[in-house]
Amino acid sequence: MSIWPHRFAAWLAAFVVIAAPASLSGQSDGDHTYTSEAIETGSRLYVAECAICHGPNGDEVDGINLRTGAFRRVSSDDDIRAIVAEGVGGQRMPAFDLRRNELDGLVAYIRAGFDPTGVAVRVGDAERGSDLFYGAADCASCHRVNGEGPRTAPDLSEIGAIRTPVALQRALLDPAAALLPINRPVRIVTTSGEEVRGRRLNEDTYTVQMIDGNGRLRSFLKADLSEFMVSAEPTKQPTTLSEDEVADLVGYLLSLTGER
Repeated sequence: MSIWPHRFAAWLAAFVVIAAPASLSGQSDGDHTYTSEAIETGSRLYVAECAICHGPNGDEVDGINLRTGAFRRVSSDDDIRAIVAEGVGGQRMPAFDLRRNELDGLVAYIRAGFDPTGVAVRVGDAERGSDLFYGAADCASCHRVNGEGPRTAPDLSEIGAIRTPVALQRALLDPAAALLPINRPVRIVTTSGEEVRGRRLNEDTYTVQMIDGNGRLRSFLKADLSEFMVSAEPTKQPTTLSEDEVADLVGYLLSLTGER
């Protein structure tokens, strides 16, 4: 195919800024998990045409990180394809005559978090995902968002800017594998006999800081502890949500970028 690198990079910069309001409704029935072959096709296309401006990690345009999915608008797969194929007038974005497998490959590579060996993840409806977060999924009983909610689990206010769709889906489907070491549950027993359970925030040679089960920040000297145990098991089990509900919840989490 004959596409000038700078013109193609201009498209990428444009599509993360310009998404029709309908794109906020999430993916359509045409969205799906892509094959490894599609992801590899997108990887080659990105390196050849896009990395010149966006960089190898997709983060060299201010406010945008293609690898982590930090777009300025939530876009479905079909939104992305339509913008590429049709262009956007007045926004330095021409229409591109790409083959279907090339469009699919580029979307797949972005959805896979720039991992050629990874898995492209469905991103569903953010509004439905919000309803799940505060409802059936019960995420809000532990997680804090934009200054509201408990502190017993990590704050998710900016999770969409620092985690890829793949990582977010993994946290729902396999929380044990996705759990960061610093966030592992801890059990502390002081020399005076007090038992405290909660989430570790920080630890050094002499001290440990944690959020206890009541959401309070606690700090302990290790010399004052008779037991200090860190569990490798997460406090939450793998989700029982359906595939569509998982996609919607991922869509909502990706929308949490710290910008209100």
